[in-house]
Amino acid sequence: MDSQNTTNTNTEAKMLLSHAKTFRLHTGNLVNRSRLKKKCPGSPSEELRDCIQASLSDWISTTKLSSKDLTDTLEFSIPEATDAITPEEREELKVSVKLFLRESGQSSIKDAVEMACQTLAVSQLDSVIIAPPGPSDGDSQSLAHLQPVWEELEALVRSKQIAAIGTSDLDKDLLEQLYKWAQIKPSSNQVNLASCCVMPPDLTAFAKEFDIQLLTHNDTKELISADTFQEAVRAGAQDLNIGDWRLEWVLRYNVIVKSRGIIKSKGYLVSAKKTST
Repeated sequence: MDSQNTTNTNTEAKMLLSHAKTFRLHTGNLVNRSRLKKKCPGSPSEELRDCIQASLSDWISTTKLSSKDLTDTLEFSIPEATDAITPEEREELKVSVKLFLRESGQSSIKDAVEMACQTLAVSQLDSVIIAPPGPSDGDSQSLAHLQPVWEELEALVRSKQIAAIGTSDLDKDLLEQLYKWAQIKPSSNQVNLASCCVMPPDLTAFAKEFDIQLLTHNDTKELISADTFQEAVRAGAQDLNIGDWRLEWVLRYNVIVKSRGIIKSKGYLVSAKKTST
């Protein structure tokens, strides 16, 4: 791309980003993205930061931009990088999702699930694990804090957009409280083995009794900080002055071939809102 075209593209990109109030970003299938294969991220946080930066940069450089496309919600995705699921192969695949919420709000859950279904061309996600935001007052997580989030997940199960729902980082007491209260029970609970090398015996016993699958993960408590997110957006936007953005949620998906247990595709969906112009 010559310098004149680059300048025009940057001008159009800045205009679109300045006008938008929300942006949604899809990294595409990371299994196939050669640009991100050149280095192996040291953690999920580093992977997400690199993905946001690279995806935004690729979108600006490869998408034909026009001021006619001004919209309040801007979608960043590279069509060729999206690996949609065909109806013929759907039965052979399991679509697993983990949703990281940065702020409370049931609408975020519905928006994220609908975007995942639309992106992957499926009507239902096989499983969704929720990582709710921490309590604003700094207290430990409680049932009252989880209930609004769980009710929204239950509604999405009833509408058949999700088949099974699970939790993340709940100890035995809180998992038991949620299980007793919930109308649709958690099918799984993720445990971070960085904080406990061995599964707590009381949690293991409870999960076994009530058929809750215990899974492990290595995600940090805050998948990406506000500052790191801003840095990734600014770097991906090639230092255009585009204002500040507040991260709403991050959804990570894995599409697994059931019979072979291999990952066919994986990626991130990200939603952010403008905080200033």
